[in-house]
Amino acid sequence: MWRRGADREGHVANFVETEQIIQINGFTSSFVQVRGSIPFLWEQIVDLTYKPKFEIVRPEQAPQIAERHFLDLRKMYGSVLAVDLLNKHGGEGRLSDMFSNAMQPIVSEDLRYLHFDFTKICGHVHFERLSFLYDQIADFLVKNGYFLLNEESEKMEQLGVVRTNCIDCLDRTNITQSMIARKILELQFRRIGVFAAEETISSHPKLDRCFRILWANHGDDISIQYAGTAALKGDLVRSGQRRVQGILKDRYISLKRYYLNNFSDGTKQDAFDLLQGHYKVSVGGDITPPSQKGGLEAIASFPLALCLVLIALLLTTMSLGQFGNDPRHLLFSVVWGSISVGIASFVRAKGRIFCNRPRLQLHDKPGY
Repeated sequence: MWRRGADREGHVANFVETEQIIQINGFTSSFVQVRGSIPFLWEQIVDLTYKPKFEIVRPEQAPQIAERHFLDLRKMYGSVLAVDLLNKHGGEGRLSDMFSNAMQPIVSEDLRYLHFDFTKICGHVHFERLSFLYDQIADFLVKNGYFLLNEESEKMEQLGVVRTNCIDCLDRTNITQSMIARKILELQFRRIGVFAAEETISSHPKLDRCFRILWANHGDDISIQYAGTAALKGDLVRSGQRRVQGILKDRYISLKRYYLNNFSDGTKQDAFDLLQGHYKVSVGGDITPPSQKGGLEAIASFPLALCLVLIALLLTTMSLGQFGNDPRHLLFSVVWGSISVGIASFVRAKGRIFCNRPRLQLHDKPGY
């Protein structure tokens, strides 16, 4: 919950396997895709800023960790096509470049890497431009196929998988995976005989609507588990149209994610670590590690700091209001204003200690 990237063994954050299954006319068919964080050591630790900086950890280990990750995927799924949806600017650009460089030594006939700048090409509404991506991966999809089983138990296996990532593997990833799933579903329907050669899901409004809702709900479910909110751009995925209500809802979701990331996810991560046995508590022991009890972090409180800033601003305003009656109030307003700015500056500079951090951090846990 509170981490990005991978650990030293190549296990990544928010790794999800999605299987789309259909049963019709005596056939059962499915198609599997996976998503997961960029597979090397990096982090984006909350610090009260809206978009915390990306930090690459031990960059010299990136090729080895990526190799371990994709070795596991190839053992499990066969051929792998890694689709990287990051943009090429700022922090995302540095991560994408590192990912590309880490992949160069290990790409092979059954392991491909493809960068697709989702934000630049598709923007916020032009998702039809994902057809450019499909044109680049169609050969891989056709070659590796999908699972198909008929009533006579004659079956065809899926021989490879597409692995998709963006930063958090939620919004851009879900939109991209839904496009791939749509194309594969059309191929499956044609193979089974439900669709004619040129027929598409879009030719059937009810089916198209059900498909959109299915994938929008799927994206929401993963996003709720990982980020605590529904996915962004949900109206566009569900209806194919961008509406004012959807834009306003996305603003609300973004603010809610900001609050949860900064003031809630640390406690949630502690719960995961306890339930999964990563942190063991002795009988009668204190669950808070001694190293976490002292120092400034023990007394840092964002609500208290915010109250002090607001009180200082209020006193500044009141002093300025009294300036006409007593010039000395100008000095008072300067003092209170300076206190307000000082506290705000301190909170900004030390933002990490004011966030809800995991208290049961395991400093010997691989990669963390």
